[in-house]
This record gives sequence, structure tokens and C-alpha cells, in this order.
Amino acid sequence: MKVIECKDLTKAYMRRNVLNNLSFSIEENKITGLIGRNGAGKTTLLKIIAGFIKQTSGDINVFSEKPFNSLNVSANSIFVDDQMGFPPALQLRELLEVAGSFYPNWDGELAKRLFDYFSFDPLHYHNRLSKGKTSTFNMIIGLAARCPLTIFDEPTTGMDAAVRKDFYRALLKDYIAHPRTIIISSHHLDEIEDLLEDILLIKDGKKHLHMPMEELKEWAIGIKGPSKAVHEWIDEKETFYENYVGADTMYAVVKNDFSESLLQEASHLGLEISSVRPSNLCVYLTNELKGGIDDVFNES
Repeated sequence: MKVIECKDLTKAYMRRNVLNNLSFSIEENKITGLIGRNGAGKTTLLKIIAGFIKQTSGDINVFSEKPFNSLNVSANSIFVDDQMGFPPALQLRELLEVAGSFYPNWDGELAKRLFDYFSFDPLHYHNRLSKGKTSTFNMIIGLAARCPLTIFDEPTTGMDAAVRKDFYRALLKDYIAHPRTIIISSHHLDEIEDLLEDILLIKDGKKHLHMPMEELKEWAIGIKGPSKAVHEWIDEKETFYENYVGADTMYAVVKNDFSESLLQEASHLGLEISSVRPSNLCVYLTNELKGGIDDVFNES
């Protein structure tokens, strides 16, 4: 079952397209990573999916209906980010109690255990929490709500490394026990790549890649060796990144459409073939220049 279907989705602000003819679908009960640079349109896309804002053109269906102002989409989804608003007069313990009456699948026991584990004061107020604590409390709401569609937009803002690790572990354990459709937008792809089943990479408001994470891990390869040999080997190949390492050594990342025999031949020629981490590949794919920041220092 397709939980989300987008076709030619466009959103414009001040005559500028933030999303540009974006088409994709997301299946039920999968964890999808939404990846892209700042300004790529990730948050705008997520807010359209959640029904907070309306697209300029194109079609989107969530649970087979238009999400904007949809009571069904609102009842079956939760949007978690660092801007979540809660009644300022309610203490944290009261917020958990109210959430239990709002979300049909609310797990009060899980919320309490997470609340105690992360050492929250039940008499404290949400608007007085530190940035990291705010994100942690919002994460508790997002997990315990167990909505069929759960959206996390940069959920670990302000968290330290240990808390982020705990969050990812909690998310995975609860997802395995209670599958649902989860979208995570994060700049920490290196930390969440083992969580993700699919990845949607957007660049300049357009879909750049949408595939299973396991396929992405094999989608490109790194080639390192003498500059001349590497250049000859990648000639006419789809190249995503090039960088000189030392005086006459080059490293390049290219699309992995080589046969096994060609890769063996490359090894015999002294070229080093390696896998490319998804987090690094996504950086290369969204760079404007193949050499990244190093190109700034190359005079031509």
C-alpha cells in the first residue's frame, strides 16, 4: 500500500520554486530517509505531506486523500521538529497525559519510561527546556504516539552524541515492535544509514535519487591510483567526485556500472577499488563542483 503519492509536486515562494515537479511514492511500514542540503526543500515537502501547507501545483495523496486540512491525515500522522508547539501553562507530565487523549495509539508506559530514562522533571515546562532537552521531549511524543505516519524533521537538533544514539536505538526497537511509515530528515546520514530502508535524495527541489539503502551502498564505487590511469579508466563514465591526493594520485567516485571482469582488470593495473559510504555519496551527489571545497582553491 502506498501511504504517500506525489506527482509533479511544485511549491513556489515569491516566484521561486522550492519544490520543482517532484514525483515519488512511499510504501507502508518503511523507514525512509529524506536527504538534501539546506534549502533543498526538505522541510517544505514534509509540511505539505503533513497537511500544514498546500502545494502550488501538482498532486499529493496521503492515505489516499489530499492532506491539506484533512482530519484523517491529521489524526493518523505526527510531525516532529524543534518548533513543536505545546500549551505553555501545562507541565511536562500534563503534556504526556493530554497526548494520551489525543493520539489513538498512544503508549503511556513507553512515554513514561523514556521520560524517566532521560531524567525529565515532571513539573518543568516545555518552553523552558534547553534545545537538546526540547528535541528529546519531542522525540518521546513522536515515538509514543505511534502514528501510522510519523515524520521526524531534523529530530536530533541540540542533542549530544549519546542522546542521539539512544534515540536511534529507541526508534528502531519500537519500529520493529510496531511497524509504521516513518520519514526522517537528517543531516546525520552517517548515523542513521543503518536504520533506513529507503532513501529519497532531493536537490534543488527535485528528486535526485529514490532507492533502497542496500542498493545505494552498491550504486557507486571509489577508484584511487595514479592520476593518468584513473582519468583513462573513468573517461566517459558518470563521475560524481574527483580529488587529487598527493602529487600524482587521484581519487574519483563513479557510478558502479562496471562488470566484475573490468573491476578485476582495474585492480591488476594498480587501481584501488573501494566502496563509498552512502553519507559521503550523498554529499558528492549534491555538490555543485566535483571536487567540492577543494575546487575553490584551484586556480584556472
